[in-house]
Amino acid sequence: MEAETWTNSINQANKMALLAWAKETGTNLVQINGQRRYGGPPPGWVGDPPPAGTEVFIGRLPQDMYENALIPLFQRVGKLYEFRLMMTFSGLNRGFAYAKYSNRRSAKEAIAAFHNFEVREGCAIVVCRSTEKCELSVDGLAASVSQRELEATLRRVTEGVLSITLYASPSQKPAQLAVLKYSSHQAAAMAKKTLMEGNMRLDGVETRVEWLNPDLKQKLQSCKEKPSPSWVRGGKGPGVPKQAPLSPVLPDTLDRLNALCQRRCLGTPLFLTKCVQANPNGWLRFWCRVVIPGCPVPFSGFTWVRQDGPGKSGHEEAKVAVALQVLRMLGESSRGVGANPPAFPKVLGRLLGAWSCGGGTQPGRQG
Repeated sequence: MEAETWTNSINQANKMALLAWAKETGTNLVQINGQRRYGGPPPGWVGDPPPAGTEVFIGRLPQDMYENALIPLFQRVGKLYEFRLMMTFSGLNRGFAYAKYSNRRSAKEAIAAFHNFEVREGCAIVVCRSTEKCELSVDGLAASVSQRELEATLRRVTEGVLSITLYASPSQKPAQLAVLKYSSHQAAAMAKKTLMEGNMRLDGVETRVEWLNPDLKQKLQSCKEKPSPSWVRGGKGPGVPKQAPLSPVLPDTLDRLNALCQRRCLGTPLFLTKCVQANPNGWLRFWCRVVIPGCPVPFSGFTWVRQDGPGKSGHEEAKVAVALQVLRMLGESSRGVGANPPAFPKVLGRLLGAWSCGGGTQPGRQG
């Protein structure tokens, strides 16, 4: 028997009842990525989504029960903004769902009314406040995986990612651990399912995806290791706390970049730096921009530098760090180039355009 025929034959009576109810009431149900959703927002909704604390978790559901029985039940205590039923491939539910109300009061009333409520004889369900977790941990990333590579992969296969922070893995050295923050619990749950089912690999290493444990989060936040530069699209990425060795060529980095630009008749690079964060352990986070007159696009990003002593503002160190990033990328672009390399502005524009181009003016200190 083919898979489609087999799955359609399971719980057929209740599936037909669901379809009839949806048609009769005009209820629109959308199934995607292992869950079926009503609302989010519902018809006629005006304004922003409900605040945190308005969603409840519903567990121990009979697997052959559907929205035609559940939505009317949970609407008894208040207006539903969204109802999500987790589904299996066979068309049965996975035994749990989420109901999001228009306000916190309705969510509290749902818990009071339906926790341990028997939806069938002998079938008492669990209803409690949804934790609405939004953060995942991805452990086992290869040490060679960069912030940019990870961001590109996640934006391709998941939606709603707000920030990505890399740490040295506390359990799998020399691997890395990434903390991913998503825009909502739903987005994070969908990302977790996608990443786990897809067995996400970067540089051939299999990773472990879990909800971020509070103890692990506290341990990572108390990490005193040196943050390394974070260069992401649009220059909006968070810092990446990770030990990074200092290069012996740092002292002459600015001179090297200046000399390169002069040889190509591009003019003198202009540096803009602004300190946006200061950590108690002496590390400073800078927003930086390099404007090269002969290049059509600027280079923008964030970097961490150490405040080495009193009277040291960190601006010079930030300029060195961003200059080093530009030189590194230009060095990568020249590999395999023969006697006739492509025009420097064209190469620089292509490279930097992949990071951060234009994007308005941000105040800073001119160097």
